[in-house]
Amino acid sequence: MIHPDERDIRPVSLYAGLAVAVLVSAALLWLVSDSVLLAAGFGTALGVLLGALIVLVKPRSDVALRGELMPDWSVTVAAIEHAQEAIAITDRANRLVCANRAYRDAFGIDAAPPNLDLQRPAVERLVSLARAAWRDGSAEVEKLSNISGTPDVWRVEAKRAGRGEDYLLWRFCELAEEDVAQTMGARITGTFGRLLTASGIEAAVVGVDGIVRAVSPGFAERASGDANATLAGQDFVGFLRSDERDRIYFAREGRRGSPQTLIEVALDESTATVAGPQGRSGPALMLMIDSGVGIGGGWEGAAAGNMPQLESLLGALPLGLAMTDRDGRFLFANPSFLRAVGRYDRGLPQYPSDLTVREDKGALADAVRRFGKGPASTGDMAVRLRDTPDEPVSLGLAGVRGLGDAAVLLSIADSTEETRLKRQVAQATKMQAVGQLAGGVAHDFNNVLTAIIGTCDLMLLRHTPGDSDYDDIQQIRANSNRAASLTRQLLAFSRQQTLRPEVLQLPDVMSEVSQLLKRLMGEKVQFSVRHDRDLGPVRADPQQLEQVIVNLAVNARDAMLESGDGPRRLEMLTRRVDAKDVRQMGSEIIPVGDYTVLVVQDTGRGIPQENLGKIFEPFFTTKDLGKGTGLGLSTVYGIVKQSGGFIFAENVEGGDASRPTVKGARFTVYLPVHLGEAPEAAPETSASPASEWSGGGRLLLVEDEDMVRAVAERALVRAGYEVTSCADGEEGLATFRNDRKFDMVVSDVVMPGMDGPAMARGIRTLAPKMPFLFMSGYAEEQLRRDIDIDNMHFMPKPFSVQQISDKVGDIMSRTRTSNEALQNP
Repeated sequence: MIHPDERDIRPVSLYAGLAVAVLVSAALLWLVSDSVLLAAGFGTALGVLLGALIVLVKPRSDVALRGELMPDWSVTVAAIEHAQEAIAITDRANRLVCANRAYRDAFGIDAAPPNLDLQRPAVERLVSLARAAWRDGSAEVEKLSNISGTPDVWRVEAKRAGRGEDYLLWRFCELAEEDVAQTMGARITGTFGRLLTASGIEAAVVGVDGIVRAVSPGFAERASGDANATLAGQDFVGFLRSDERDRIYFAREGRRGSPQTLIEVALDESTATVAGPQGRSGPALMLMIDSGVGIGGGWEGAAAGNMPQLESLLGALPLGLAMTDRDGRFLFANPSFLRAVGRYDRGLPQYPSDLTVREDKGALADAVRRFGKGPASTGDMAVRLRDTPDEPVSLGLAGVRGLGDAAVLLSIADSTEETRLKRQVAQATKMQAVGQLAGGVAHDFNNVLTAIIGTCDLMLLRHTPGDSDYDDIQQIRANSNRAASLTRQLLAFSRQQTLRPEVLQLPDVMSEVSQLLKRLMGEKVQFSVRHDRDLGPVRADPQQLEQVIVNLAVNARDAMLESGDGPRRLEMLTRRVDAKDVRQMGSEIIPVGDYTVLVVQDTGRGIPQENLGKIFEPFFTTKDLGKGTGLGLSTVYGIVKQSGGFIFAENVEGGDASRPTVKGARFTVYLPVHLGEAPEAAPETSASPASEWSGGGRLLLVEDEDMVRAVAERALVRAGYEVTSCADGEEGLATFRNDRKFDMVVSDVVMPGMDGPAMARGIRTLAPKMPFLFMSGYAEEQLRRDIDIDNMHFMPKPFSVQQISDKVGDIMSRTRTSNEALQNP
């Protein structure tokens, strides 16, 4: 890139040099010829010729200089500098070209979108956004959360830009929660405030320090004489005065004005209490109501007058508000209050104490009477609502004067959505923690079971049928295999089992197990299957999907048999759910897309409400001791989640609106429709040549568990191999460096210190074609990223003596065949 100063200085220096050269030439000619006229003519002609050349050459030089200039991105940075948006530009190689200050402050400059330092779900959404922008020209994400405990939420937009559309312009706009006080202040200063004034109500938004933030035009005129005055920054109390009877007036009007009723409404939803200036913890809406509003002497008379305007105002507030008379009877409640107490569809009871549990009734009734009959004061108390007794809520109370008879204002925040989200997050966190624990337990159990099964196999080689110990050893081996199936169920719940997914149709899988299901249901249960049309294909492991269907059916059968007499029907339905249907559902869990849905519905007694959040946890069961392991539904949950789907459980209600009854339980499984092409079926291979291998070989065995290493070594030595054992990856790599004459390496994956994949990469630098057999109790998919190397093979634990011998023989035979093919093409 050429500096601007250099571009200006170089031509000037060139022209000066040429001028000096012309003068020197003319001077030499004058000295030689002693003719001034001849020298002057020569100099003039030469100067004209050089000037013409400069004029002809200069445009081309300027073009060349301009071509050498690099793009000045500083101009772009200045253009995109915006305090409210983080803006960045990336090229097709996903390199950060430039960014404004807001982007650097939010994300730094070490990484370019979409590969920002965010949680994996957020990064995946940004990657999809980038692909859509390159394909369609522009794309956006309405809400992007880091999902890491931070409150940052962004709206992200990506758009192609540039002359050749080789750049992406990224815009990150941070979404902030609505400031209720600011919104209310903007409303009362406009048309809404003038409507309140016309109804005899003046309004002001006051901060926690008592300083005015905004006032309605009528309040400004009565307090200062100027309807256009903002009064912001002044003390609210300074505009008021009271007389000996504690009646409130505007200070400017004095007793010539009408008495005012002051109602204070807290705008801080986090506290949801109504308190005075000394007890308030947030901004408040101050309502000044003329005593002439609602003439009639009481709340009833006020409601008959202009009080509907006040009710409309209170009904628009996000805070739940209700009014009682001095005896504690409800007079009014806004929709937010009804939602918060769970009475939105049922209306209000006669007294507030009817909303709470029995233990809190007396305390709340006493508090309402105290605030209704005593002096004007405020406070709050914790109560437990009858519909949600496990979660106390804060109920604010304030004595209201000036509306005729004394009254009490109750306030409560509608936390229904917040409570639901908290439960979902807590349940998801608990299920993730339990899954990690189950995966770790299953891995350790697999090591133990490998040693037990292998030892039983070696003992059976020394005993024949009819021997006194033969049956006992077989019993130990059978129980070990049963325990191995339980660990596979734990791995299924923790989504760590090895799946072999295929693109298939759900009705085909159900037809494979229909006969089995009919036998399992027996004659006491009516079993029916119905399929929707045009179902999309799904990608799942057919054997695991069959296990999901069977487990759900058996669970429903047991529930119906335990429910006593009555109709026993099990229905299995398949449905097609399009993306528009998911969008209409408004689910925060299921992403928008096309799904094939399996519905399993029974007519049992349903699932108790307290157990709905626990039924998918491992070892949770409501059956009697010895009748279930508690792993059936947890296995179903793990298989569905590992297949990319979702499963929900709910009760099916019947009866009429006055007496609803539970008719049974319904499990709904959502499996995403596979949009890619179906892979071709793998050709059937001939029988494994493992049994034909008898060539022996030298093996390097690396396993950190002593008992597993001992069993594997004895099994391989018995099969005719020369085995060298090592206890960890460092020892295995050192052994291979000292003696490289090994035919194969058999290794565990997860080991302390150097793990199996790290050791394999070190060995491959010494022997690039060395075959590896990895053993692990974890799933192959979980380890695929670490062990994804050439000529790599995998064996899940637990395994028997025969299985490891056959697997090693198979690999050795294939390796020899491959080497012979390379030598004899």
